Amino acid sequence: MTGTNSDKQLSRIVLKGFKSIAECDLELSRLNVLIGANGAGKSNFIGFFRMIQQLVDQNLQVFVSRQGSPDALLHFGRKTTEQLEFQLYFGNNGYFATLEPTQDNRLMFARESFWWNMSGEREIGKGHFETKAFVDTGTGINEYVLSAMQQWRVYHFHDTSDSAYIKQPHGINDNAYLRPDARNLASFLYLLRDGYPASYQKIVKTIRLVAPFFRDFYLRPSPQNKEVIELEWFEQGQDVPFKAHLLSDGTLRFMCLAIVFLQPEELQPETILVDEPELGLHPYATTVLASLIRTTTKQVIVSTQSVELLNEFDASDVIVVDRDQQGKSLLRRLNKHDLQEWLEDYSLGELWKKNVLGGRPSPSPYATARYAIGHPSPL
Repeated sequence: MTGTNSDKQLSRIVLKGFKSIAECDLELSRLNVLIGANGAGKSNFIGFFRMIQQLVDQNLQVFVSRQGSPDALLHFGRKTTEQLEFQLYFGNNGYFATLEPTQDNRLMFARESFWWNMSGEREIGKGHFETKAFVDTGTGINEYVLSAMQQWRVYHFHDTSDSAYIKQPHGINDNAYLRPDARNLASFLYLLRDGYPASYQKIVKTIRLVAPFFRDFYLRPSPQNKEVIELEWFEQGQDVPFKAHLLSDGTLRFMCLAIVFLQPEELQPETILVDEPELGLHPYATTVLASLIRTTTKQVIVSTQSVELLNEFDASDVIVVDRDQQGKSLLRRLNKHDLQEWLEDYSLGELWKKNVLGGRPSPSPYATARYAIGHPSPL
């Protein structure tokens, strides 16, 4: 696997009973690229981290209500799955929980605990509806895992319509971190320009690689209201600022992605999650994006449908998501050794298109035969 995890990064996840994921036990490295067919379960895996974000923010029941009911989260509903269980490992430490549906359509903690490799599991409560992890448990383990979980960001920049939040005026002081939908992009850039000029200039130069017409952002409080700011920018050779709606969707999304991966290291979450970052990007922009992902020191989990993006990574970075005939999502990390002969003649993207890797609508030779009796022909 590429790179090593810090003690603030997720090293292993065990997940049972969440949406299409009946059971999953997956080792995570610094780079984790999920590939799979539409509906295979990639977004469900990413969605689990959104649930954890709400859980640590003491908003679990609000999240459940917005999903519709616990049945929308449990694998095929409560009649099939009685509990949602997960174990999150951060090296030698961990956080475990088991959630059960109630008759009034809430999720209750049937068990919540911390884990340490030297002493095992230590329960911190049961029968409650919001996490007790932030109560002083006396374990000291919370210092290792909670700060990392609180920082998790699941970025999703798909909405670039005229009504998207990113194109609207926003509070100028909302800049503690870049929000998952980048609605506070202008205020965050305002912070970077004044407080982290080296990072800001690197972002601007990287954007110019993909959009040569771009000169710089124009960051100022609104003349009508000094408490808000709106995304504006200059074109090369022009001194009149343009609004965000004059940027193409792909350019705007790339700007967001460049800021995610080039923001100062101390502002970055230890684990960065992005759902289909290649949407609307030119192939060259995808190549630049891959370089940003590879060179960050943080842990990255991305789901993608892009052959171009996949080709930029090592086989050991890739997690294949398939869905079996029973509707269960199956997640497995590629074994580079098993693919060595293939990789002498084909790229990862070519192997994916030829259905050797799996992650395609039809069953793959790799997933079924597992190279038990030699390599099947990809042709």
